Amino acid sequence: MKLLSPEWTALLYLVAAVCFILALKGLSSPKHARRGNLIGATGALIAIVTVFLSIHVENFLLIIAAIAVGTAIAVPIARKVQMTQMPQLVGGFNGVGGGAAALVAVLELGQHEDIGFRIAVVFTMLIGAISFSGSAITVLKLQELMTTRPVLFPGLRWIMSLAVLASIVSGVFVVISGNWVWAVALLVLGLIVGVLLVLPVGGADVPIVISLLNAFTGIAVAASGIVLGNVLLLVAGTLVGASGTILTMAMAKAMGRGVTGILFGAFKGGSTAGSTTVSDRPVRSSTPEDVAVQLGYAQNVVIVPGYGLAVAQGQHTIAELATTLEERGVHVVFGIHPVAGRMPGHMNVLLAEANVPYESLKELDEVNSEFKSTDVVLVVGANDVVNPAAKSTPGSPIYGMPILEVGDANQIVFLKRSMRPGFAGIENELLYDPKTELLFGDAKDSLGAVLAAVKAL
Repeated sequence: MKLLSPEWTALLYLVAAVCFILALKGLSSPKHARRGNLIGATGALIAIVTVFLSIHVENFLLIIAAIAVGTAIAVPIARKVQMTQMPQLVGGFNGVGGGAAALVAVLELGQHEDIGFRIAVVFTMLIGAISFSGSAITVLKLQELMTTRPVLFPGLRWIMSLAVLASIVSGVFVVISGNWVWAVALLVLGLIVGVLLVLPVGGADVPIVISLLNAFTGIAVAASGIVLGNVLLLVAGTLVGASGTILTMAMAKAMGRGVTGILFGAFKGGSTAGSTTVSDRPVRSSTPEDVAVQLGYAQNVVIVPGYGLAVAQGQHTIAELATTLEERGVHVVFGIHPVAGRMPGHMNVLLAEANVPYESLKELDEVNSEFKSTDVVLVVGANDVVNPAAKSTPGSPIYGMPILEVGDANQIVFLKRSMRPGFAGIENELLYDPKTELLFGDAKDSLGAVLAAVKAL
């Protein structure tokens, strides 16, 4: 039984769409991000309830059971996931969204014989399948359940080309005949294309591909809105597709790479993954007490956080260290690289969790001008975003990437667990600079020892 008229349905869909737009606006600022999330969730709830009240729902109990099972799985995962695993969670969401859109398109295939309708079905199936399988590979790579390095094999480009060509042929036959066999073939080929697209990608390219696949999922959802004749799906999918595209371009710019190179460089074996060889060259080791003296008697200190800080969950300790230094009259700011961690904003969210004032976070362009007047730079768990190879070594996997110019500071202290290279897998010559010292150990433990030593000065 329909409880809502078409007019009320359209109005509520409009309200939900406005909520989605306001949510994106809120997420653009850390101060309003929480509110943005709540507005987006409210819009999703309005959309779901409107669907139930505006159409005659069959298999009501099965639908409710499916929602209950999904909720029971998603809520614990979302609550327990660490910040370091957020890209994997995003990748999982991407895949589920794309896969759902593809399955819905398959089920709708026999509903109409219109050519335009079938084209929308084919497009949704293909893009959704690519997003699903590609996202699965990115999750496996980032979770290190498979190698994070590029997976290459002879004939990859030919196999990829054949898979794409076969997908197009299958899609054409689906449009012409509406045959389920060709539809299943198209789904399988889409899954293969998704896997082959992501396998050759490694290193710091993987998060960028996640963002790209997020855009794919949005496009698939928008196409499914055409298939189902649902305007809200079309709007929501378009928003996701557009925001995912913008984010991909921003990440590519932060890495100093073109989107085209990221899309097609993998077929040539290109990636930001380098060697994992650990150097045996000597470095200057330090102690927590020595680092504390340098920090405690400095005038200007810049802290550069990275993925290692997130892994160690040392954000609260580093926030307390910054506060303690400021109480001693030291000017402290945090230098934030756009792709520090695994996704844009990763460090901002991590430090906001520890109540670090947003005004203390300085973006790359702003903080780079301050390094020449900086007494000490404390690099915590970051490597690639401060690696001078990005400027000095043509052919390096990160060559051309804008970096934090920490080498301009008077003294540099790296907090590292070991001499293993960063995510890009390349050595950092800055570690061997005469003005660089290294404090080895877990970042949280090292920061705790430095904090205690500063308090004892």
